[in-house]
Amino acid sequence: MGFFKKNNQNDENQTTIVEELKNKISHSEMPAQVKDIALKELDLLSKMNSSAAEYTITLTYIEYLTSLPWNKKTSDNLDLERAERILNERHYGLYGVKNRILEHLAVKILSSNRNPRILIVDDEEIARKNLEHVLKKENYEVVTAQNGTEAFKLLDDQEFEIVLTDVKMQGLDGFAVLEKIKAKYPNTKVMMITAYAAVDSAVEAIKRGACHYIAKPFKIEEVKLSIKQALQHRLSTISTRGSILCFAGPPGTGKTSLGKSIADALGRKFARISLGGIKDEAEIRGHRRTYAGAKPGRIIEEIRRTAVANPVLMLDEIDKICQDFKGDPASALLEALDPEQNCAFIDHYLDVPFDLSGVMFIVTANIPDNIQPALLDRMEVIEFSGYTEEEKENIALKHLIPKQTAEQGLTEFPPEFTREAILKIIQEYTREAGIRNLERMIATICRKLATEVVKGKKPKSSVKVTPELVEQYLGPRRYYFEVTDVKNRVGVVTGVVWTETGGDIIFVEAAKMKGKRELILTGSLGNIMRESAQAALSYIKSNASVLNISEDAFEDHDIHIHVPQGAIPKDGPSAGVTIAMALISLFTNKPARRDVVVTGELTLSGRILPVGGIKEKILAAKRAGVRAVIIPYRNKPDIENLPENFKKGLEIIFMEKIEDIVSKILI
Repeated sequence: MGFFKKNNQNDENQTTIVEELKNKISHSEMPAQVKDIALKELDLLSKMNSSAAEYTITLTYIEYLTSLPWNKKTSDNLDLERAERILNERHYGLYGVKNRILEHLAVKILSSNRNPRILIVDDEEIARKNLEHVLKKENYEVVTAQNGTEAFKLLDDQEFEIVLTDVKMQGLDGFAVLEKIKAKYPNTKVMMITAYAAVDSAVEAIKRGACHYIAKPFKIEEVKLSIKQALQHRLSTISTRGSILCFAGPPGTGKTSLGKSIADALGRKFARISLGGIKDEAEIRGHRRTYAGAKPGRIIEEIRRTAVANPVLMLDEIDKICQDFKGDPASALLEALDPEQNCAFIDHYLDVPFDLSGVMFIVTANIPDNIQPALLDRMEVIEFSGYTEEEKENIALKHLIPKQTAEQGLTEFPPEFTREAILKIIQEYTREAGIRNLERMIATICRKLATEVVKGKKPKSSVKVTPELVEQYLGPRRYYFEVTDVKNRVGVVTGVVWTETGGDIIFVEAAKMKGKRELILTGSLGNIMRESAQAALSYIKSNASVLNISEDAFEDHDIHIHVPQGAIPKDGPSAGVTIAMALISLFTNKPARRDVVVTGELTLSGRILPVGGIKEKILAAKRAGVRAVIIPYRNKPDIENLPENFKKGLEIIFMEKIEDIVSKILI
C-alpha cells in the first residue's frame, strides 16, 4: 500500500514540474522554433521515469532554455554629452579611443532617430493612396509601387524597414514579392494584405517569412498596430555590425576599465570573460548535453547571468589563448565575433540558435599580431599606447591618489602629493607603459603614512609628500637613465624595441676576436633576430668599401653580437639596423652616440623597411632620456599622427638607406 502511495506522489510531483515548465516556456519569449523544441523535450520528460539519468539531464536543459533572456534587452542611453562626460571623468587621455566610442554612439543615435521607411505594393491606386495618406500622418516615410517589378527597383535603390504588399497582383504576385525580399533583403519585414483571405494562404505566408497577414477590408487601427509591433524592438536591435572592437596595448593602460565605462555610458550591463590560458573549445561553445555535468559555454553563461541579450561583453586577453588537443578556442570564437553569422550562434549545449547580434563585443590584447589572423580580421583594432610622464602625473593627481587615499583609510586627512614627488616616483621607481606600478608605489606611501598616523608618529592632519619623503618611504631609486648616464663606446649601439609590456630600450654590443670567421650570437635571441644579424653582417661585408671598412677586416676574426639581459627572450626584425650600426662602429673603430636610438628592418641591399610599435618606441625613448630617434622613412605617417606632447624634446630623424645615418650615430 505504501509503495503505491509513493508512486502516486512521484507522479503528482512530476505532473507539477511539467506544468510549471510549460508555464515558464509560454512566458519566456523564446523564438517560435526554440519554443517547439522546448515543448518536444517537455513532452519527452513527461513520459520519462523520474529516477532515470536522462530525466535530470532533460529537466536541466529545459530549465536552462527558459532562464535565457531571449528577447530581454536594455535600451541604450543615447545621450552623447552624458557618455562623453562619463568617459572624460573616469579616463585621462585616450582621446582616439574615446572619440571612436562616441562615433559608435552617434551612428546609433542617427540610425534610431530616422523615421521608418515603408513600401506599399498594391495594383489598386485607391488602396495605395489611402494607406500612404494614413501612414504619413504617423510620421513614416512612405513610398508606393503598383507591382512587384516596380517594388524591386525601389528596393535596389533604397532601404525599407517594412513592405506592405497585396497578395494578388498582375505580374509578380505577393508571394513572389515575399520570397524575393526574404532571399535578398532578410532584415526587411513583409506584411501581406489581401481581399482573398483564407487560412491556408495565411499559414503559407507566415511559413514563407511574412511577419503579419491582414484581410481586406481591414481596420486602419489594425494596420497601425501591426506596423508598431513590427518596429517595437527596432531601437534596441539596431545592428552593431562593425563594432567588435579590439583594444590592443601594454598592460595597465586602462583597456578593461574603459570597457566598463563604455557599458555605463550606454546604459548596458557589463560582463567580462578572461580568455588567458583557455585550451578547451568547450569553454566557448559548451559541451554536448549527452552526459551528466554538461554545461554551456562562457558566452551564453555570461548572457544568462546578465539577464539581457545585449550586454557589453569583454573578452579579455584574447592573444593569450592556447591551442590544445581539446580543440582551438580561437577558431570557436569566429562564429561569435562574425557580424554576418552571430545572429544565429549555436552553443553545443543549447543546440538551438541564439542571437548575439545585439551584444557589443570588446576584445583586449597586448599584441594584436598574436591573434589568429581570421579572428583579427573580424575586429576593429584600436591601439592603446603607453602614457607620457605628463599624462601619468595628471592620472596620479586626478585618479590614483584619491583612490588610494580612500582605500588606505586616509580620507579624513588626505596626503598632499607635490608634482615633484609624483615625477620622482615615475622616473626613479617605475619603468612601465601603463600606471599599475605607479599606483602600487602611491599605495605603499599611503600605507606607511597610515601606519605612522596610528603609531602617533605623524599628526592626524594632511601630510605633504615631497621627493625627500618619497625616498624615505620607497628607499633608494630603482631605475636610472641608462642612456644619458653612460659614456659612448665603440661597438655599442642603442636600439628601441616593442614588447608586450610596451616599448623598451636595448643595447646591441659587438666584439671581434681572433678566430675562424664565426658569428656568435648570445642574449636569448629568437630566430628572426638571428637572421637579422646574419643579414646585417652580409650587407656590411658586401659594402665594406662604401662604409670605409678594410676588406681584410673580417679575415681570421670571430664576431660576437650580444644583447644584454640574456634571461629575457628577444625576437623581431626591428633590431636589424641597430645590429648593423654596432658592427659598423666596431669595424671603423668609431664610438656610437648612446643618446641616439635607432629602429628598423634591414635588407641585404641596404634598404630600411618599416616596423611596428612606433608610438610605444617613442615613449620608451623619452623615458630613457635620449636626444634623437632614427626610424624608417616609411614610418613617417605614424609620427605625423602622434600628438605633439609625445614628440616634445625629441629629434626625429627619418632614414631610407643605412648610409644616410652613419654620421648621425657614429662620432
